[in-house]
Formats: sequence, C-alpha cells, structure tokens
Amino acid sequence: MFPVSIKGVLLLPSSEVVLALNDRNEWELPGGRIEIGEGSAECMIREFQEELDVEVTALGIIDSYLFEVIPSKHVFIVTYGCALAGEFAPRVSAEHSRIATFDANTLPANLPPGYACSIHTSFTATH
Repeated sequence: MFPVSIKGVLLLPSSEVVLALNDRNEWELPGGRIEIGEGSAECMIREFQEELDVEVTALGIIDSYLFEVIPSKHVFIVTYGCALAGEFAPRVSAEHSRIATFDANTLPANLPPGYACSIHTSFTATH
C-alpha cells in the first residue's frame, strides 16, 4: 500500500502555474494527503487553503501515477485541475519555503516529471 497525495494544477489567466518549493529543494504542485472521510476534490481545496491561503474550485482529475519521492519511498499522486475562486494573494505556509508562478511552457528544472506532465496536460486542455 502507498500513501495518497492529492495535488492541484492552478493555471492563472496569465498562463502561469502555481508551484511550491519543498524541503528537498524541488518545486511541486500544492496539495497533500487525503484525510479520512474526505473526498479527493475536498482534499485538494483544503490543501490550497492551508498551504497558500488561496481558495480554488476543482475542475476534474488530470492524472494519477506512482511517484518515487525518494529512493524506495513511493506515493500515489492524483492531480486535479483547479480554478481560482477568489483573489490570488498567496502566503507561504510552514510546509514550503517559497510559492512562485512559472510560465506553463517554461517550467523549472527541479520540478519532478510527473508534475510537469500534469501541468502540460492541463495547459493543453485549456488552450
């Protein structure tokens, strides 16, 4: 069995995607572990609120895959497309060192390939 993490691809009107810098110095999609009794879309919405203080709505599942976070530690990732449901004025939580936006066509090198694939899939579907 593997832990499950629900992530969100938030594409802003500027065609930029929102990413968070984790303690492994990797950019990642905002999101996290699903809680007991919580639906996956609810999890993604809650995680955006907790990690960025940003409200989003779920648009639908983009992808799912098994991700090797560090050698021999795997997490099952489910990515959702999401839309901004209010103002975009993110605040960094204790879970990340930075929040930044990147052009969806110019993603950082230290972004795991699965996240990049989800971003490209979401961008292609909306443009």
